[in-house]
Amino acid sequence: MHLTILFSDLFKENRKDDIWLVDFYAPWCGHCKKLEPVWNEVGTEMRNMGSPVKVGKMDATSFSSIASEFGVRGYPTIKLLKGDLAYNYRGPRTKDDIIEFANRVAGPLIRPLPSQHMFEHVQKRHRVLFVYVGGESPLKEKYIEVASELIVYTYFFSASEDVLPEYVTLPELPAVMVFKDGTYFVYDEYEDGDLSSWINRERFQGYLHVDGFTLYELGDTGETVLLSWIINAICFPYRLKSIIQEVARDYRDHFHRDFQFGHMDGNDYINSLLMDDLTIPTIVVLNTSNQQYFLPDRHIESTEDMVQFINNILDGTAEAQGGDGLLQRIKRIIYDAKSTIVSVFKSSPLLGCFLFGLPLGVISIMCYGICTADTEGEVFEHEGAKKESGDRELTDEGSEEEQEEENNGKYTELSDGELKQKDIMEKKKD
Repeated sequence: MHLTILFSDLFKENRKDDIWLVDFYAPWCGHCKKLEPVWNEVGTEMRNMGSPVKVGKMDATSFSSIASEFGVRGYPTIKLLKGDLAYNYRGPRTKDDIIEFANRVAGPLIRPLPSQHMFEHVQKRHRVLFVYVGGESPLKEKYIEVASELIVYTYFFSASEDVLPEYVTLPELPAVMVFKDGTYFVYDEYEDGDLSSWINRERFQGYLHVDGFTLYELGDTGETVLLSWIINAICFPYRLKSIIQEVARDYRDHFHRDFQFGHMDGNDYINSLLMDDLTIPTIVVLNTSNQQYFLPDRHIESTEDMVQFINNILDGTAEAQGGDGLLQRIKRIIYDAKSTIVSVFKSSPLLGCFLFGLPLGVISIMCYGICTADTEGEVFEHEGAKKESGDRELTDEGSEEEQEEENNGKYTELSDGELKQKDIMEKKKD
């Protein structure tokens, strides 16, 4: 297993002759820690098999400038560095899948098939096989260009016409073919459009067992995905599955440019994707480009029912749900927050109480303190107002007493005057 420091020093020396499979990680990342034992197994097996690919890892937080140069935005990020090119790995994080990716990308873009025996051997190993037939041509140049882009997903081969199986007939040469689902299909520029788009669509089998990674890859094709969800090996679910398989096989010419058929076990993933609780078995048609989905308005009991349902989607009469509008984005934020809280409490109730209960408790205490402070302030203001009112009453009472005394004084003064006047009158009489 190559150490982190070796890759860092190698990058500084600008030696690009070697091929490196690098895990860009962060020490605090839980997914990175989960990948670590798998990554050690990958390094050991690649070394034992004599692969030219060197396996290393880099702490992207310590070498942030290098990680940024390679476009690392999440952890862990697995890249194969070959010359000036960097290929991203997006598949399942298992030892076999990672090794298969490294061997495919590290090898030649176009692998020749020199004999019928070699062709048969390769066809048995690959469920989907792309082959260029013919000599030098603009089509071959385009084929090589597409291979440099999509080698991260599938293999690309070339062969002469005499190497192909006897049942193969080609209208003209050169040609690009795909072998899958027990038959073959020939690329037609006028009907199929751009070669890159055609290969990106055809790299999947006609009917798939879909998981989260496959659904993510299907999103790059822009196709609408028609899926059935089954839960148990009972009659009705497998009847539903067989109906979809029949449509995928017998109506390929009608639907394969727009639809990818398959099934997924269980409903947890689709419930989180659609933010809905679907009962299974059921059929869901998911548009990966805008996250809209369609549900049948009645039970699908035959191939004809399925074909009618698909045609209703194509002509716009089927009701679309979901989407990527503003309301759906708000709903997604709320749903993700709710799911996170529920999952934390289910996995670790004590941790959930600490993470969510403690902040809520602090907020509650703060709110209580604010409310209590306001109440006490109101009490103090009320008592102050009451006291001031009492003082005013006392002041008013004092004023009344003073007025009474003044009035008494006036009465006294008037009484004395009257007495004096009475004396004068009496003297005059005398």
